[in-house]
Amino acid sequence: MAKNILILGGGNGGTMIANKLRKHLARDVWNITVIDKDNRHIYQPGLLLVPFGLENPHKIVKQRSKYIAPGITFVLDIVTRIDLEKRLVKTVGMREFSYDFLVISTGCMPDASEDAGLSDALGRNAFTFYDYDGSLALQTALKQFNGGKLVVAIASLPIKCPVAPLEFALLADWYFTKRGIRNKVDIRFVTPAMGAFTKARTSAVLGEITAEKNIAITANWNLGTVNAGERRIENMPGTERIDYDLLVAIPTNVGAKVATDSDIDDGMGYVPTDPHTLQVKGYSQVYTLGDASNTPASKAGSSVHYQTDTVLHNILCEIHGRSPEPLYDGHAT
Repeated sequence: MAKNILILGGGNGGTMIANKLRKHLARDVWNITVIDKDNRHIYQPGLLLVPFGLENPHKIVKQRSKYIAPGITFVLDIVTRIDLEKRLVKTVGMREFSYDFLVISTGCMPDASEDAGLSDALGRNAFTFYDYDGSLALQTALKQFNGGKLVVAIASLPIKCPVAPLEFALLADWYFTKRGIRNKVDIRFVTPAMGAFTKARTSAVLGEITAEKNIAITANWNLGTVNAGERRIENMPGTERIDYDLLVAIPTNVGAKVATDSDIDDGMGYVPTDPHTLQVKGYSQVYTLGDASNTPASKAGSSVHYQTDTVLHNILCEIHGRSPEPLYDGHAT
């Protein structure tokens, strides 16, 4: 009887591990199945460029199935339950999938409901480029913005692509310079990190660059409340406020709801994962990839490229009766 490898999520990680496994495993012995809620892959780095008119939004959306290799079953359905004890996955379509190996690559996503007042502000005087519709709305807002206080604020960490918000601030400097109104725009970057970035040496260099471009940085600042009516944000203790005319917010990022509903998360939707083997803690033959895990690695596409090599190696190890090896060092490009 054929054995089953089940992969939850058809994003970068899920697609890459499925394709790599297919090259190594005989089709008559191993079934490989990828489940995702839709057939719409968005090239997420492009979302940063859309608001500035540097990327055609239609070109960053492709069909997931286009990149999944022959010999892999692609299922369109929503996963509702992951039962690691019974090795069973259930879906909205009332289907059940048993597995011999499971790879959880369900990603993470911005959730404005986690940040007080942000949901009410979005689309009014606050916008985000962390989702497709938000990036389109922000493009319109930037075109209509003719001066004032532009605040780019990260609600909390971790987030997908941690450097993207700072990149946005730097692109805003270029954008308003090109429009000839840079002298009318005050740009402020607000972050929970210790400085411009999460790594000390990199932060120091980027701090010099932002200072040269007259981009102010407010560090060690956790977003508490967004007040759309008064156009201000307050920090978590509620003791400090920052006024804005246009807010570019990066909402709190959370893991997939199914992880929480299945009682396998860490409280924020992320799956507890060994940071070196990428195996789900306490379970053999179950791995996480990319943004779904709570490993300290950067939540970015570059990270998952390296992670797939570790997961591939360790699945093959377990298939051949060996223990998974601690190969991943948190590396990203």
